[in-house]
Amino acid sequence: MTLGDSYLSDFYRYDDPLEAPGKLLRQERLNEKQSNPGAAHNFRLLYSSTDGIDGEDLLPVSGALFLPVGKAPSDGWPLMAWTHGTVGIADICAPSWNGRQRQDRDHIEFWLTKGFAVVASDYQGLGTAGTHPYLATRPEAYSNLDIIRAVQSDHFPVSDKVVLFGQSQGAGAAIATAAYASSYAPDLHIVGAVATGVPFFSPKALIALQESRPPDRVDPMLAYNMLALSLVQRTDPSFVLTDYMTKEALPIARSIENTCHKDVRSKVASEELTYDRTFKKSPSGHLATAFARMGYPTLKLAVPTFVGTGGKDKDTPPRMQAAFAARACQAGSTIVSKLYPDLDHRGVVPGSTADTLPFVRAAFSGSEISSNCDRLPF
Repeated sequence: MTLGDSYLSDFYRYDDPLEAPGKLLRQERLNEKQSNPGAAHNFRLLYSSTDGIDGEDLLPVSGALFLPVGKAPSDGWPLMAWTHGTVGIADICAPSWNGRQRQDRDHIEFWLTKGFAVVASDYQGLGTAGTHPYLATRPEAYSNLDIIRAVQSDHFPVSDKVVLFGQSQGAGAAIATAAYASSYAPDLHIVGAVATGVPFFSPKALIALQESRPPDRVDPMLAYNMLALSLVQRTDPSFVLTDYMTKEALPIARSIENTCHKDVRSKVASEELTYDRTFKKSPSGHLATAFARMGYPTLKLAVPTFVGTGGKDKDTPPRMQAAFAARACQAGSTIVSKLYPDLDHRGVVPGSTADTLPFVRAAFSGSEISSNCDRLPF
């Protein structure tokens, strides 16, 4: 229940009673490292949300808001909600505290310079008390929807319309946020979503993921497995990590409590861990249970959704993303799917902006956005 917890500052602690979700609790200015290039104002936020695991309790969640340079339009800066990718589960990895990787900073700067405000949740349990339920979609969605409520209901000069955009874990979070919005936050006016590197844990997609990762090959992406097992520990008291991890892999698996994801990946690579050298028996049964929390409540999304896929993506392979696009199309969603054959998991983020910028502008203006479900690029 407290895996990854540590003290950051008094800002992230809140012990007073919470009355309702989506309320701004406090704010402060970010320091230079935590601020984003292209922003005139950089705020750290603490707000109330609903625990996405039990669906009932209220808890504080942290995040950030970035406002562009210049004078806001009369109806406020058009608001983008950035849903970040994997950083880890340790509180020290929370983007509002640790800052963001260069690519995310550049990507947020791109939207700021185009005249968009950007709000960004850390997600439940990152920075604040409790374990971050890694990849569990309902906690991500509730955290995102409530930070949007918090900034729109306060004094910030932002629009009542919002577009979601995210990468990797954040792409799943953006999809989940769009999917949960109608039931959890029908008061919000979400007009579109942009998702690059979408995770989709269907049976077929899992087979594709397994086939792309031979068990006898050194695999830095085992760091994802270690994070996923933290969700198992969070939700399944019968799971004991030492029953599954080898002695050489166990210290690395435990290091996720105080180490951010990129450094865990480096440890996996430097120790030359393979799947076979990491697990003394397969945790697939427990992971399958965790994957159920990583799915979406519906694939019939109420807003047009851009899905960008790198042809060389190894983290969320094209077959996984193709399965998502096809299933979402079958469910009746308006999907704009683009394949970038020469781009990988990270490269698709800046590499897709020539397509995502007009998509986002069309979504804010209310222009009709045509699906390409009848000609998916896979």
